[in-house]
Amino acid sequence: FDESHVPEYSFSLYVGYCPTYPEYTLYPGRFTYKYPVAGETNSQVSVLSYTVETRALKTMKLPISSDSYIPRIKFTTDPNRLAVVTLNRTQNEMDIYSVNPKSGISKLLLRETDKAWIEESILDNISFYPDFFVIASSRSGYQHLFRYNYNGTLAKQITKGEWNVSAFLGYDEKSRSYFYESNQEGPLYKAIYKINEKGIETKLSERIGTNQASFNPSCTYFINKYSNSNEPLLVTVCDAKGKVIRTLEDNATLKARIAQTDLPRKEFFTCPNHAGDQMNGYILKPTNFDPSKRYPVVMTQYSGPGSQSVLDKWTIDWEYYLVSKGFIVACVDGRGTGGRSRAYETSVYMQLGKLETEDQVAGAEYMRTLPYVDDKHIGIYGWSYGGYETLMAMSTSNGTYQAGVAIAPVTDWRYYDTIYAERFMRTPNENNEGYEQSAPITHAEKLKGDLLIISGTADDNVHYLNTLQYSAALIEAGIQFDTQIYTNKDHHIRGCNTRHHLYTKVCNFFLDKLK
Repeated sequence: FDESHVPEYSFSLYVGYCPTYPEYTLYPGRFTYKYPVAGETNSQVSVLSYTVETRALKTMKLPISSDSYIPRIKFTTDPNRLAVVTLNRTQNEMDIYSVNPKSGISKLLLRETDKAWIEESILDNISFYPDFFVIASSRSGYQHLFRYNYNGTLAKQITKGEWNVSAFLGYDEKSRSYFYESNQEGPLYKAIYKINEKGIETKLSERIGTNQASFNPSCTYFINKYSNSNEPLLVTVCDAKGKVIRTLEDNATLKARIAQTDLPRKEFFTCPNHAGDQMNGYILKPTNFDPSKRYPVVMTQYSGPGSQSVLDKWTIDWEYYLVSKGFIVACVDGRGTGGRSRAYETSVYMQLGKLETEDQVAGAEYMRTLPYVDDKHIGIYGWSYGGYETLMAMSTSNGTYQAGVAIAPVTDWRYYDTIYAERFMRTPNENNEGYEQSAPITHAEKLKGDLLIISGTADDNVHYLNTLQYSAALIEAGIQFDTQIYTNKDHHIRGCNTRHHLYTKVCNFFLDKLK
């Protein structure tokens, strides 16, 4: 990586507590590092080989531009064939090169293009075998597996259907079977499958929920990690037919403790957006729920492209405490999120925040139709992209939410890094109007409802600048709001008493504004 032309970003460090910097007791210090924001200069990347015996260093001859990416380098079974994966800066064209590490000469094996962006999961699902290689692609409208020869010709499409392969897990040469993880049972679930050369498919995982598998190199055994929304992690060793050989962890102690508690249970539902899509969601109700009463609601969400918050998987977070205080917590995965069709996910391309907001509003409107929901007390919460979406929703939905909490939010994609921002928005020069309309700062004067915005001063991901600039816009618009700042904390805002303080602040805010 040649970072010599990449602009530097810096922020202040203070004496603080946890972490503490005693050297900055009287005068703040500075942390400075290379960080290219959208449209700025990236590192120039190249690949070099080092021959151990001769100590020869050679640069691989890759026909790429100076601002291209090299997101993956993979060894193949042939020592004279190194696989180098490249992406153009727009991230809609992926090339796989076969490179001789001694001569440096490269040959293009495959070019994959997309009207929007190349999904990161595609980069993670490229595997090489002696006579062929396997890639994932969304060219059919869903992510599936394809087999290619080394001359670059397509040998076959391995999997098909209106569902997604989320992970390629291996190939068994003896049985000529491919193993993979997919959501054939629905976007909320993940199961383990194998398919042979004749296209005969076999489900290997037993339970419906979320299954994740790791195979041994010969694909004769796999470790399966399973959970669902009501059952904690179960880890088993299975053979290639899916038969359980041994249980490594059943979490019996945890299950016994859960049985003695009054934890709320997730209830999954679907509701429509204005485009006619059925969105997936879940709801958490108080354990002493009374359908004759009306409860305030907090909508929790992340909403980022390709993400999924609504999954049949074991997770417990701070929202369960909020439920114990008499709230209903609900979550909806709107357009842009993953697990659905490629069209559903890429509909947000070049216009982040627009369709996500429409769908979060549709989710809130659905909640208002429920007889046990207090339709005058609905809030929204999110962290990072979820914080960004909180601000967009509160500013462009004409008073849908009475209160909201935005933690570490992006407030203008022009402040964020090239790789992420440009993947979905291209550069500001290419999409100036898109950046303008996708920025919460642009819509700050339309903010309605009580807002709490939270940030760490040492956030090296979503810089504190985002919150400062957004706060300045609200002040100029004459809009009152609440803030909570954490000294020297990064994007995760944790350490010592920080998380306890943060969630206490959030819960108290919603208790004050929505109860």
